[in-house]
Amino acid sequence: MNRTQALLADAGLLALAALDAGFNQPGRAWEIGTAVLAVAALLLRRRWPVAAFALTLPALALVGSVIATLIALYAVALRYSNRYLLTGCGILAAAGYLFPGLEYQYPRADLVLTGIYATMTAAAPIFFGRLVHAQRELALRLEDIRAAREHERLLDAQATLAKERNQLAREMHDVVSHQVSLIAVQAGALSVSTTDPGVKSVADNVRTLSVDTLDELRHMVNLLRASGSTATELTPQPTLSDLDRLITGSGIETRLTGTAPDGIDTAVQRTIYRTIQEALTNVRKHAPGSTATIELAHDDTDFTVAVTNTPPTRPTLALPSARHGLVGIQERAALLGGTVKAAATGDGGFRLELRLPRTNPSR
Repeated sequence: MNRTQALLADAGLLALAALDAGFNQPGRAWEIGTAVLAVAALLLRRRWPVAAFALTLPALALVGSVIATLIALYAVALRYSNRYLLTGCGILAAAGYLFPGLEYQYPRADLVLTGIYATMTAAAPIFFGRLVHAQRELALRLEDIRAAREHERLLDAQATLAKERNQLAREMHDVVSHQVSLIAVQAGALSVSTTDPGVKSVADNVRTLSVDTLDELRHMVNLLRASGSTATELTPQPTLSDLDRLITGSGIETRLTGTAPDGIDTAVQRTIYRTIQEALTNVRKHAPGSTATIELAHDDTDFTVAVTNTPPTRPTLALPSARHGLVGIQERAALLGGTVKAAATGDGGFRLELRLPRTNPSR
Protein backbone atom coordinates (compact mmCIF):
# COMPACT_ATOMS: atom_id res chain seq x y z
CA MET A 1 0.00 0.00 0.00
CA ASN A 2 1.47 3.34 -1.07
CA ARG A 3 1.23 6.57 0.88
CA THR A 4 -1.81 7.88 -1.01
CA GLN A 5 -3.76 4.68 -0.43
CA ALA A 6 -2.80 4.71 3.25
CA LEU A 7 -4.04 8.29 3.65
CA LEU A 8 -7.32 7.47 1.90
CA ALA A 9 -7.79 4.41 4.12
CA ASP A 10 -7.15 6.48 7.24
CA ALA A 11 -9.60 9.12 6.12
CA GLY A 12 -12.28 6.50 5.40
CA LEU A 13 -11.83 4.78 8.76
CA LEU A 14 -11.91 8.09 10.64
CA ALA A 15 -15.10 9.07 8.84
CA LEU A 16 -16.70 5.69 9.61
CA ALA A 17 -15.76 5.94 13.30
CA ALA A 18 -17.06 9.51 13.46
CA LEU A 19 -20.39 8.49 11.89
CA ASP A 20 -20.71 5.62 14.36
CA ALA A 21 -20.06 7.99 17.27
CA GLY A 22 -22.57 10.48 15.87
CA PHE A 23 -25.31 7.85 15.54
CA ASN A 24 -25.10 7.28 19.29
CA GLN A 25 -25.99 11.00 19.76
CA PRO A 26 -23.61 12.04 22.53
CA GLY A 27 -25.18 15.07 24.14
CA ARG A 28 -23.19 15.96 27.21
CA ALA A 29 -19.74 17.48 27.02
CA TRP A 30 -17.90 14.47 28.46
CA GLU A 31 -19.71 12.15 26.02
CA ILE A 32 -18.66 14.30 23.09
CA GLY A 33 -15.12 14.44 24.49
CA THR A 34 -14.81 10.66 24.74
CA ALA A 35 -16.19 10.23 21.21
CA VAL A 36 -13.73 12.76 19.76
CA LEU A 37 -10.87 11.13 21.71
CA ALA A 38 -11.76 7.69 20.32
CA VAL A 39 -11.81 8.95 16.73
CA ALA A 40 -8.57 10.91 17.15
CA ALA A 41 -6.87 7.91 18.76
CA LEU A 42 -7.11 6.04 15.47
CA LEU A 43 -4.38 8.31 14.12
CA LEU A 44 -1.99 6.61 16.56
CA ARG A 45 -2.91 3.02 15.72
CA ARG A 46 -0.04 2.38 13.27
CA ARG A 47 2.71 3.43 15.69
CA TRP A 48 1.11 2.79 19.10
CA PRO A 49 -1.80 0.40 18.55
CA VAL A 50 -2.22 -0.60 22.21
CA ALA A 51 -2.39 3.01 23.35
CA ALA A 52 -4.88 3.82 20.58
CA PHE A 53 -7.04 0.87 21.65
CA ALA A 54 -7.01 2.00 25.29
CA LEU A 55 -8.11 5.51 24.31
CA THR A 56 -11.16 4.15 22.45
CA LEU A 57 -12.49 2.20 25.43
CA PRO A 58 -14.16 5.16 27.25
CA ALA A 59 -16.26 5.97 24.18
CA LEU A 60 -17.21 2.29 23.83
CA ALA A 61 -18.32 1.97 27.44
CA LEU A 62 -19.96 5.37 27.94
CA VAL A 63 -21.26 6.30 24.48
CA GLY A 64 -21.52 2.95 22.73
CA SER A 65 -19.13 3.88 19.88
CA VAL A 66 -18.00 0.44 18.65
CA ILE A 67 -16.27 1.06 15.31
CA ALA A 68 -13.28 2.98 16.69
CA THR A 69 -12.54 0.21 19.22
CA LEU A 70 -12.79 -2.53 16.57
CA ILE A 71 -10.43 -0.68 14.24
CA ALA A 72 -7.89 -0.19 17.03
CA LEU A 73 -8.24 -3.82 18.12
CA TYR A 74 -7.51 -4.95 14.56
CA ALA A 75 -4.34 -2.81 14.58
CA VAL A 76 -3.22 -4.48 17.83
CA ALA A 77 -3.78 -7.97 16.38
CA LEU A 78 -1.95 -7.00 13.20
CA ARG A 79 1.14 -5.86 15.13
CA TYR A 80 1.37 -8.32 18.04
CA SER A 81 1.08 -12.10 18.32
CA ASN A 82 1.17 -12.36 22.13
CA ARG A 83 -1.93 -14.37 22.99
CA TYR A 84 -2.18 -12.93 26.50
CA LEU A 85 -2.16 -9.36 25.18
CA LEU A 86 -4.74 -10.17 22.52
CA THR A 87 -6.95 -12.04 24.98
CA GLY A 88 -6.80 -9.16 27.45
CA CYS A 89 -7.68 -6.61 24.78
CA GLY A 90 -10.54 -8.82 23.59
CA ILE A 91 -11.94 -9.12 27.12
CA LEU A 92 -11.75 -5.34 27.61
CA ALA A 93 -13.53 -4.76 24.30
CA ALA A 94 -16.28 -7.26 25.17
CA ALA A 95 -16.66 -5.79 28.66
CA GLY A 96 -16.86 -2.28 27.27
CA TYR A 97 -19.54 -3.41 24.87
CA LEU A 98 -21.55 -4.90 27.74
CA PHE A 99 -21.11 -1.88 30.04
CA PRO A 100 -24.56 -0.31 30.44
CA GLY A 101 -23.30 3.25 30.59
CA LEU A 102 -25.40 5.81 32.41
CA GLU A 103 -28.79 5.29 30.83
CA TYR A 104 -29.05 1.72 29.56
CA GLN A 105 -29.93 -1.56 31.30
CA TYR A 106 -29.94 -4.97 29.64
CA PRO A 107 -32.89 -7.27 30.38
CA ARG A 108 -31.77 -10.39 32.25
CA ALA A 109 -33.13 -12.66 29.50
CA ASP A 110 -31.02 -10.94 26.85
CA LEU A 111 -27.79 -10.83 28.87
CA VAL A 112 -26.47 -14.20 27.62
CA LEU A 113 -27.19 -13.40 23.97
CA THR A 114 -25.69 -9.96 24.38
CA GLY A 115 -22.56 -11.51 25.96
CA ILE A 116 -22.17 -13.91 23.04
CA TYR A 117 -22.61 -11.07 20.57
CA ALA A 118 -20.09 -8.92 22.46
CA THR A 119 -17.56 -11.78 22.49
CA MET A 120 -17.96 -12.41 18.76
CA THR A 121 -17.72 -8.70 18.02
CA ALA A 122 -14.45 -8.44 19.96
CA ALA A 123 -13.01 -11.67 18.51
CA ALA A 124 -13.68 -10.78 14.85
CA PRO A 125 -11.05 -8.00 14.48
CA ILE A 126 -8.51 -10.10 16.41
CA PHE A 127 -8.92 -13.09 14.09
CA PHE A 128 -8.95 -10.88 11.02
CA GLY A 129 -5.81 -9.06 12.14
CA ARG A 130 -3.97 -12.34 12.76
CA LEU A 131 -5.14 -13.62 9.37
CA VAL A 132 -3.71 -10.58 7.57
CA HIS A 133 -0.50 -10.88 9.60
CA ALA A 134 -0.16 -14.55 8.61
CA GLN A 135 -0.78 -13.66 4.96
CA ARG A 136 2.03 -11.09 5.05
CA GLU A 137 4.40 -13.52 6.76
CA LEU A 138 3.54 -16.15 4.17
CA ALA A 139 4.31 -13.69 1.37
CA LEU A 140 7.72 -13.02 2.94
CA ARG A 141 8.39 -16.75 3.30
CA LEU A 142 7.45 -17.38 -0.32
CA GLU A 143 9.82 -14.62 -1.41
CA ASP A 144 12.58 -16.22 0.67
CA ILE A 145 11.83 -19.58 -0.93
CA ARG A 146 12.05 -18.10 -4.42
CA ALA A 147 15.34 -16.41 -3.57
CA ALA A 148 16.67 -19.63 -2.01
CA ARG A 149 15.74 -21.69 -5.05
CA GLU A 150 17.40 -19.20 -7.37
CA HIS A 151 20.48 -19.24 -5.17
CA GLU A 152 20.55 -23.05 -5.18
CA ARG A 153 20.23 -23.04 -8.97
CA LEU A 154 23.19 -20.69 -9.26
CA LEU A 155 25.20 -22.80 -6.82
CA ASP A 156 24.47 -25.95 -8.82
CA ALA A 157 25.59 -24.22 -12.01
CA GLN A 158 28.74 -23.00 -10.27
CA ALA A 159 29.45 -26.47 -8.91
CA THR A 160 29.10 -28.00 -12.37
CA LEU A 161 31.38 -25.36 -13.87
CA ALA A 162 33.91 -25.81 -11.07
CA LYS A 163 33.93 -29.59 -11.64
CA GLU A 164 34.57 -29.09 -15.35
CA ARG A 165 37.32 -26.57 -14.65
CA ASN A 166 38.96 -28.90 -12.12
CA GLN A 167 38.86 -31.74 -14.63
CA LEU A 168 40.41 -29.52 -17.27
CA ALA A 169 43.07 -28.38 -14.79
CA ARG A 170 43.95 -31.97 -13.94
CA GLU A 171 44.25 -32.90 -17.61
CA MET A 172 46.46 -29.91 -18.32
CA HIS A 173 48.65 -30.65 -15.33
CA ASP A 174 48.96 -34.38 -15.98
CA VAL A 175 49.54 -34.23 -19.72
CA VAL A 176 51.08 -30.90 -20.62
CA SER A 177 53.17 -30.53 -17.47
CA HIS A 178 54.61 -34.04 -17.89
CA GLN A 179 55.63 -33.46 -21.49
CA VAL A 180 57.07 -29.97 -20.90
CA SER A 181 59.02 -31.25 -17.89
CA LEU A 182 60.60 -33.95 -20.07
CA ILE A 183 61.57 -31.32 -22.62
CA ALA A 184 63.18 -29.17 -19.92
CA VAL A 185 65.12 -32.15 -18.49
CA GLN A 186 66.37 -33.30 -21.88
CA ALA A 187 67.34 -29.76 -22.86
CA GLY A 188 69.29 -29.43 -19.61
CA ALA A 189 71.04 -32.73 -20.22
CA LEU A 190 71.91 -31.70 -23.75
CA SER A 191 73.28 -28.37 -22.53
CA VAL A 192 75.59 -30.14 -20.09
CA SER A 193 76.79 -32.89 -22.45
CA THR A 194 77.42 -30.90 -25.65
CA THR A 195 80.61 -29.06 -26.47
CA ASP A 196 79.16 -27.12 -29.39
CA PRO A 197 78.50 -23.52 -28.26
CA GLY A 198 75.63 -23.13 -30.72
CA VAL A 199 73.90 -26.31 -29.58
CA LYS A 200 74.49 -25.39 -25.93
CA SER A 201 72.90 -21.96 -26.49
CA VAL A 202 69.86 -23.49 -28.18
CA ALA A 203 69.49 -26.11 -25.41
CA ASP A 204 69.68 -23.47 -22.70
CA ASN A 205 67.07 -21.41 -24.55
CA VAL A 206 64.75 -24.43 -24.86
CA ARG A 207 65.20 -25.22 -21.16
CA THR A 208 64.44 -21.60 -20.18
CA LEU A 209 61.30 -21.54 -22.34
CA SER A 210 60.17 -24.87 -20.88
CA VAL A 211 60.57 -23.60 -17.31
CA ASP A 212 58.65 -20.43 -18.15
CA THR A 213 55.92 -22.51 -19.76
CA LEU A 214 55.64 -24.64 -16.63
CA ASP A 215 55.28 -21.55 -14.47
CA GLU A 216 52.53 -20.18 -16.71
CA LEU A 217 50.85 -23.57 -16.72
CA ARG A 218 50.84 -23.77 -12.93
CA HIS A 219 49.37 -20.26 -12.75
CA MET A 220 46.65 -21.22 -15.24
CA VAL A 221 45.83 -24.40 -13.34
CA ASN A 222 45.48 -22.42 -10.12
CA LEU A 223 43.11 -19.99 -11.84
CA LEU A 224 41.01 -22.82 -13.19
CA ARG A 225 40.81 -24.51 -9.78
CA ALA A 226 39.95 -21.26 -7.99
CA SER A 227 37.23 -20.27 -10.46
CA GLY A 228 33.82 -21.33 -9.25
CA SER A 229 31.48 -18.75 -10.72
CA THR A 230 29.91 -18.21 -14.10
CA ALA A 231 31.96 -15.06 -14.65
CA THR A 232 34.55 -15.26 -17.40
CA GLU A 233 38.11 -14.12 -17.09
CA LEU A 234 37.19 -10.99 -19.03
CA THR A 235 34.75 -9.94 -16.30
CA PRO A 236 36.28 -7.77 -13.53
CA GLN A 237 36.52 -9.86 -10.35
CA PRO A 238 35.35 -8.38 -7.01
CA THR A 239 37.87 -7.00 -4.55
CA LEU A 240 37.71 -5.54 -1.04
CA SER A 241 36.84 -2.16 -2.54
CA ASP A 242 33.47 -3.69 -3.50
CA LEU A 243 32.54 -4.65 0.08
CA ASP A 244 30.52 -1.50 0.75
CA ARG A 245 28.35 -2.13 -2.30
CA LEU A 246 27.91 -5.78 -1.29
CA ILE A 247 26.84 -4.85 2.26
CA THR A 248 24.48 -2.11 1.05
CA GLY A 249 22.81 -4.42 -1.43
CA SER A 250 22.46 -7.37 0.95
CA GLY A 251 19.27 -6.07 2.60
CA ILE A 252 20.70 -6.95 6.02
CA GLU A 253 21.60 -4.56 8.82
CA THR A 254 25.36 -5.10 8.81
CA ARG A 255 28.22 -3.50 10.76
CA LEU A 256 31.77 -3.61 9.37
CA THR A 257 34.69 -3.34 11.80
CA GLY A 258 38.43 -3.43 11.26
CA THR A 259 40.50 -2.75 8.16
CA ALA A 260 42.50 -4.82 5.73
CA PRO A 261 46.25 -4.38 5.29
CA ASP A 262 47.62 -2.83 2.14
CA GLY A 263 48.95 -4.87 -0.73
CA ILE A 264 46.71 -7.94 -0.43
CA ASP A 265 46.87 -10.26 -3.43
CA THR A 266 43.83 -10.09 -5.73
CA ALA A 267 43.13 -13.82 -5.26
CA VAL A 268 42.99 -13.28 -1.48
CA GLN A 269 40.69 -10.28 -1.91
CA ARG A 270 38.39 -12.30 -4.15
CA THR A 271 38.25 -15.15 -1.63
CA ILE A 272 37.43 -12.75 1.21
CA TYR A 273 34.72 -11.08 -0.85
CA ARG A 274 33.11 -14.42 -1.81
CA THR A 275 33.23 -15.61 1.79
CA ILE A 276 31.42 -12.50 3.05
CA GLN A 277 28.95 -12.73 0.17
CA GLU A 278 28.09 -16.34 0.99
CA ALA A 279 27.84 -15.58 4.71
CA LEU A 280 25.38 -12.71 4.15
CA THR A 281 23.37 -14.89 1.78
CA ASN A 282 23.09 -17.56 4.47
CA VAL A 283 22.05 -14.93 7.04
CA ARG A 284 19.19 -13.80 4.84
CA LYS A 285 18.26 -17.39 4.04
CA HIS A 286 18.48 -19.01 7.48
CA ALA A 287 18.16 -16.10 9.94
CA PRO A 288 15.50 -13.67 8.68
CA GLY A 289 15.39 -10.39 10.58
CA SER A 290 18.81 -10.80 12.21
CA THR A 291 21.76 -8.40 12.09
CA ALA A 292 25.31 -9.21 11.08
CA THR A 293 28.80 -8.07 12.06
CA ILE A 294 31.83 -8.36 9.77
CA GLU A 295 35.18 -8.26 11.55
CA LEU A 296 38.43 -7.76 9.64
CA ALA A 297 41.65 -8.41 11.56
CA HIS A 298 45.27 -9.14 10.74
CA ASP A 299 48.63 -9.67 12.35
CA ASP A 300 52.12 -10.39 11.04
CA THR A 301 51.23 -13.87 9.78
CA ASP A 302 47.46 -14.21 9.23
CA PHE A 303 44.49 -12.31 7.93
CA THR A 304 41.12 -13.13 9.56
CA VAL A 305 37.56 -12.43 8.43
CA ALA A 306 34.65 -13.30 10.73
CA VAL A 307 30.94 -12.87 9.93
CA THR A 308 28.63 -13.23 12.94
CA ASN A 309 24.85 -12.90 12.92
CA THR A 310 22.34 -12.61 15.74
CA PRO A 311 19.43 -15.07 16.19
CA PRO A 312 16.53 -14.63 13.74
CA THR A 313 13.68 -12.35 14.79
CA ARG A 314 11.19 -13.76 12.30
CA PRO A 315 10.07 -17.39 11.98
CA THR A 316 12.57 -19.42 9.97
CA LEU A 317 11.60 -21.86 7.28
CA ALA A 318 13.44 -25.11 6.61
CA LEU A 319 14.82 -24.61 3.12
CA PRO A 320 16.65 -27.21 1.00
CA SER A 321 20.40 -26.75 0.82
CA ALA A 322 23.20 -28.69 -0.81
CA ARG A 323 25.82 -26.73 1.19
CA HIS A 324 27.68 -25.94 -2.02
CA GLY A 325 28.40 -22.43 -0.74
CA LEU A 326 30.31 -23.57 2.35
CA VAL A 327 32.15 -26.23 0.35
CA GLY A 328 33.16 -23.60 -2.19
CA ILE A 329 34.46 -21.33 0.57
CA GLN A 330 36.52 -24.17 2.04
CA GLU A 331 37.98 -25.01 -1.37
CA ARG A 332 38.91 -21.39 -2.03
CA ALA A 333 40.56 -21.13 1.38
CA ALA A 334 42.47 -24.39 0.89
CA LEU A 335 43.91 -23.13 -2.42
CA LEU A 336 45.43 -20.20 -0.51
CA GLY A 337 46.58 -22.28 2.47
CA GLY A 338 43.79 -21.02 4.73
CA THR A 339 41.11 -22.54 6.93
CA VAL A 340 37.36 -22.03 7.47
CA LYS A 341 35.42 -22.52 10.71
CA ALA A 342 31.62 -22.41 10.88
CA ALA A 343 29.62 -22.96 14.07
CA ALA A 344 26.57 -21.75 15.98
CA THR A 345 27.04 -19.20 18.75
CA GLY A 346 25.81 -19.55 22.29
CA ASP A 347 22.94 -17.08 21.85
CA GLY A 348 21.42 -18.83 18.83
CA GLY A 349 23.33 -16.97 16.12
CA PHE A 350 26.03 -18.22 13.75
CA ARG A 351 29.70 -17.41 13.11
CA LEU A 352 31.77 -18.05 9.98
CA GLU A 353 35.51 -17.43 10.25
CA LEU A 354 38.05 -17.41 7.41
CA ARG A 355 41.77 -17.37 8.21
CA LEU A 356 44.33 -16.86 5.44
CA PRO A 357 48.12 -16.55 5.63
CA ARG A 358 49.56 -13.16 4.77
CA THR A 359 51.94 -14.87 2.30
CA ASN A 360 50.46 -17.42 -0.06
CA PRO A 361 52.12 -20.85 0.06
CA SER A 362 54.21 -21.70 -2.98
CA ARG A 363 52.95 -24.36 -5.32
